[in-house]
Amino acid sequence: MKITALQTYLVPPRWLFLKVETDEGISGWGEPVLEGHAETLAAKIKELEDFLIGSDPLRIEDIWQMLYRNGCYRGDPVLMSALAGIDMALWDIKGKYLGAPVHSLLGGPVRDKIRTYCWIGGDRSENLIEGVLALKAQGYSAAKMNICEELQIVDSYAKIDGIVRKLFELREAVGTSMDLAFDFHGRVHGPMAKVLLKELEAIRPMFVEDAVVSTQVDLMAELASTTSIPLAIGERLHSRYDFKPVFEKRAASIVNPDTAHVGGISEMVRIGHWAEAYDVALAPHCPLGPIALAASLQVDAVCHNAFIQEQSLGIHYNSASDLGDYTLPGAGLTVKDGYLDIPNGPGLGIEIDEEKVERAAAEGHRWRAPVWRHEDGSISEW
Repeated sequence: MKITALQTYLVPPRWLFLKVETDEGISGWGEPVLEGHAETLAAKIKELEDFLIGSDPLRIEDIWQMLYRNGCYRGDPVLMSALAGIDMALWDIKGKYLGAPVHSLLGGPVRDKIRTYCWIGGDRSENLIEGVLALKAQGYSAAKMNICEELQIVDSYAKIDGIVRKLFELREAVGTSMDLAFDFHGRVHGPMAKVLLKELEAIRPMFVEDAVVSTQVDLMAELASTTSIPLAIGERLHSRYDFKPVFEKRAASIVNPDTAHVGGISEMVRIGHWAEAYDVALAPHCPLGPIALAASLQVDAVCHNAFIQEQSLGIHYNSASDLGDYTLPGAGLTVKDGYLDIPNGPGLGIEIDEEKVERAAAEGHRWRAPVWRHEDGSISEW
């Protein structure tokens, strides 16, 4: 079997899908996207055609190593996200070729379903109580939210008090019936992160994600040593080499790499198993489309330390399209009582509605992250 074509589809709300075709009529799907840079990833996939056309798609590890090591440059968000989409599609092909789900080819599942959470509140964390109660009514037991908007490197206690008050009100509204994860989103710098972590301990969050930006691993390790709140890092790390100092410095007790940004299923499984050796939990990041989520669930199936899975159903970015819009009826992803079922169909376990994908790609999208500024006019972290 040989790879004959790679086709990308830019589809709303902000996703990029990839179809890899073969000369035996078996096709695989991947999601090689980096939020806000979908066109860049489409161009990168086009460049990689030169290495992939004519290759045997069943030699997944050989292709992974060739794309990773070829050309001197490696490990950045664009290259690893492109590699991720290709890796997903190759696993999809192999599973379909052998008539088995990907997790069966990786040793078989250790679970049948995994707990999941959704986002509430949008970029500026509005209407949190209404959002979390709506999720609870749908059967979810966990939610995640941004905790603040613009925050200076050293900001006022009035700003801190406002953040803390809002989150305490949320906890009082839901009691212990919902677990709450707080995303600092890299908007909080070291001086304020130290203050906020201390203030938020009494709310008992499930975890705090990106307490500082991912480049500050030493600082995160310092913060981790001073708080009882589990810290999570990983969505902006792009290979096992990026995670090495996180494990060695004990900078986090949860890692949340993104299957679409970290080199695909192959690298995610390596990172997940490696995290287990440090007694670090796995909570895959995935505010993306159905293909990336299906790939994440294959990882959740085989990593014993996976405990919760992010998903984008109803997320504030999905105003034009949502998770179920691009899969065939009865062949998508199933959420019940706050759990996602592990797909058991061949390959990634979902079936893509190609006609809908083609129609949506004709529309495309130009999603971009917002530009935020502080009151003094300087650029703020988004």
